[in-house]
Amino acid sequence: MTPEQYCQDKTAASGSSFTASFRFLPREQRCAMTVLYAFCREVDDVVDECSDAGVARTTLNWWRGEVAAVYGGKPTHPVCQALVPVAERFNLAQEHLLEIIDGMEMDLDHPRYNDFKSLQLYCYRVASVVGLLSAQIFGYSDRRTLKYAHDLGLAFQLTNIIRDVGEDARRNRIYLPMEEMQQFNVTAADILNANETEDFHQLMAFQIERARRYYRQAFEHLPAADRKAQRAGLIMAEIYQALLDEVESSGCHVLKERVSLTPTYKLWLALKAWWKN
Repeated sequence: MTPEQYCQDKTAASGSSFTASFRFLPREQRCAMTVLYAFCREVDDVVDECSDAGVARTTLNWWRGEVAAVYGGKPTHPVCQALVPVAERFNLAQEHLLEIIDGMEMDLDHPRYNDFKSLQLYCYRVASVVGLLSAQIFGYSDRRTLKYAHDLGLAFQLTNIIRDVGEDARRNRIYLPMEEMQQFNVTAADILNANETEDFHQLMAFQIERARRYYRQAFEHLPAADRKAQRAGLIMAEIYQALLDEVESSGCHVLKERVSLTPTYKLWLALKAWWKN
């Protein structure tokens, strides 16, 4: 199996909404995004699938060494082997790949976040940085596009957090800022015990509105000159906003169920966004 095929299989197995937009990219960009996404999945799986925090830290440090080898050595993992030509062709910054690993490591240190400011750092590392790398692969001529990519990545991660409240709680993680939970009279015990109250619904309405605000902010930053180049990101945004709408319209029962969109619906949304943009 080639490194590229390994990345394709890893990405396909994830079933992520992101992959629906990849098929609309030119082949070189599509392959690059597949490799980048496979890298993100690999380092994310280290934390999600390893029950021993010490082993997870050691493994993440090994991945840091693999990233260093991408930029001056011989990586041994097929994902990093595939990253070598991608990083060179699209001028991907080594520090951005390392920041993604730093973000994953935060899950070992921070099962709770006191306020939105501290959560933003996590979102930046695990999502906004991916947005910046993606914008680099898609291509841009105006640096305002990087602000768009930053905010769009943040909006995506906030959407994930909203959708996965219950799933994360079953891993003893709560990404909703504790200050905001207190503001809406929702306790950690409510989240961990799936206690769905009217206060919880108001808290989620607050979270949903903030995510939507970041989507709007991202779109405002995207210059017209780069809109066509960034169409894949706009396709992702169409799908993720539909997911956010589905969470809200289904009653925000995220403590006990995980809302998802069917592959057919995601493809329809992708086609609609492609022609619209």
